[in-house]
Amino acid sequence: MLAPLTNQQSHEDGSLSDDELNWLSMRAKGGFGLVMTCASHVQENGKGFSGQLGIFSDSQIPGHKRLTDTLREQGSVSVIQLFHAGLRSPKELIGESPVCPSDNEKYGARGLTSDEILELKNNFINAAVRAKKSGYDGVEIHGAHGYIICQFLSTKINMREDEYGGSLANRSRLLFEIVEGIREACGPSFLLGVRLSPERFGMDIAEIKWVCKQLIKDSKIDFLDISLWDYNKFPEDEKYGDKNLLSHFTGMDYGNVKWTVAGKIRDGSDVLRVLESGVDFVSIGRSAILHHDFPIKVLEDEGFTSAETPVPESYLLKEGLSVKFVDYMNKWPGFVNIGT
Repeated sequence: MLAPLTNQQSHEDGSLSDDELNWLSMRAKGGFGLVMTCASHVQENGKGFSGQLGIFSDSQIPGHKRLTDTLREQGSVSVIQLFHAGLRSPKELIGESPVCPSDNEKYGARGLTSDEILELKNNFINAAVRAKKSGYDGVEIHGAHGYIICQFLSTKINMREDEYGGSLANRSRLLFEIVEGIREACGPSFLLGVRLSPERFGMDIAEIKWVCKQLIKDSKIDFLDISLWDYNKFPEDEKYGDKNLLSHFTGMDYGNVKWTVAGKIRDGSDVLRVLESGVDFVSIGRSAILHHDFPIKVLEDEGFTSAETPVPESYLLKEGLSVKFVDYMNKWPGFVNIGT
């Protein structure tokens, strides 16, 4: 799977650009069986970065249909990631204070009212319906990396005292309601996934595993996407330090739910190691940027090794990144050899 990757290539109104279409379609041509879009905001005030693809308006459907038609022609499954940045929405970008489960002075964010939570839930569901109309095979709910669903799950960020705060059951209520609503609105054959991360932003590994088990038990989702930062790393929390992060999730019974992981899966040997641990499919980010045909290269050579970084800007342009995307990658330390 092509991991959902921030690329800042689309138009500021959230509509698809030719650059983003080219970037994603090249990955489909390159053998990625599932191509996932970047995080796409379901509300205008949920925008997380400049040049972000949106799915909050029917006016964006024609662009999405261009994308899904192209990906289908290339033989790839198309999935859009549904997203709201919450307190991580830059005020200068959205023109107002960002929103959050509860007031947050550090980020200048205000807490959502009960009516606004209902609106947020419905906007996630409506975005999924919009995605289905656009021809996507499915959606993934972004519940990781400190964005709004993750903020609700967090004991450090969510200070609500109503049915959406306090206990883990309450803090995960919004996620479960969104999942249920999308499944009801889009039907049983529409792919539905959830992305979660087990660390940082107030996440606890045991709590995230509980959320995973509930999602599996409820039988409403098709896949779980666990973002590990690095599949070899050990937990930051010492109480879970008896094994690496990946091993904390390989022992779970996933039933009929497929699961994938992301996190520094860079070479053919990494792919084999992760798949042999019991993961159903791998999510590729960094190496997908470096090689539009990474899956083909690994299938042809299990020992394939990704290009060493930094790489020249000209190299990335040939791999289907636009100038805007290359400029964004310049922010990644040691990734781009600037000016070449």
